[in-house]
Amino acid sequence: MNENLESDSAAGSVILRHRLITRLTHWCWAIALFLLLLSGLQIFNAHPTLYVGAQSGFEFDNDVFSIKAMRDAAGNAEGVTTVFGKSFDTTGVLGVSGPDSAQSYRGFPAWATVPSYQDLATGRVVHFFFAWLFAVVFLLWLFASIINGHLRRDILPTGGELRSVPRSILDHLRLRFHHDGRYNVLQKLSYGGVLLVIFPLIILTGLTMSPGMNAAWPWLLDIFGGRQTARTIHFACMLLLVTFFVVHIAMVVAAGPLNELRSIITGRYRISGHRTDMGAGK
Repeated sequence: MNENLESDSAAGSVILRHRLITRLTHWCWAIALFLLLLSGLQIFNAHPTLYVGAQSGFEFDNDVFSIKAMRDAAGNAEGVTTVFGKSFDTTGVLGVSGPDSAQSYRGFPAWATVPSYQDLATGRVVHFFFAWLFAVVFLLWLFASIINGHLRRDILPTGGELRSVPRSILDHLRLRFHHDGRYNVLQKLSYGGVLLVIFPLIILTGLTMSPGMNAAWPWLLDIFGGRQTARTIHFACMLLLVTFFVVHIAMVVAAGPLNELRSIITGRYRISGHRTDMGAGK
């Protein structure tokens, strides 16, 4: 799809940067991932411990992450989060949260889960609904991106672009952004990592935790080393997506939030100058 030059001014030109399919899938993912995160933390609270291996239980010593509510020497409740054997006091946020008069003993606090109260059944219903929506939208995006060239053109970096990574990093550190309507190499690498690595991983590990899928596709258990390892990878992918979201929002603000937000809502994006290579948009 060629970018359509719509107007010229001293401030630059307005181009059509994002296709309709890109804008629709973007906002579907934004809604789905938000509710998947909060409902996923609700499910995690039912057993706030992660393991590596095919099995778990008191007789095994393979946990890598846990959130617990414990009592200190004085008998006061405290939240303890353990990561790879290192324990941290997380009272007030993880393990034990809420006011002293009404403390809640749970992994993640009420404000971080859907529903806010402890309800595993409802959390699973919400999570599974948006998980299937997320997967269907991903397949739709992947199919459309292969057909319209978006994947090849805007997501996969070329050899020349990969060689420019150091320069692009320096430009970002100096907050120097080139508004030409095309993705720079760091955007391509980050979007490619999310769309082609993390998204498929989070979908497949989610399927691996399903007994029904274990019966239909037992090879998933072999690939991910069992349900417990799949659950840990699933959780790690969630943390990576949250990190990506924070960095993504920071870059949007630094690059010009109004221009960036308009482009993902209407598709129109203002470039900072003319260029002869009017490549395709997102």
